[in-house]
Amino acid sequence: MIEKSKWIFCPICKSKTRTKVCAVTILINFPLYCPKCKQESLVNIKKYKIAIVKEPDAETQSQ
Repeated sequence: MIEKSKWIFCPICKSKTRTKVCAVTILINFPLYCPKCKQESLVNIKKYKIAIVKEPDAETQSQ
């Protein structure tokens, strides 16, 4: 049986990312990076459903 895979879309800007998953793929606390908006989000993915764990806060830069 050939399993279909789908592209994962960014939960912030809704554009396609470089990550593909199958229906049986389960990702927990996966750092999903979007090349378009250059944001990284922690997500859980199960049966093509994306749930945002949390969006990373802006990191302060120390000098």
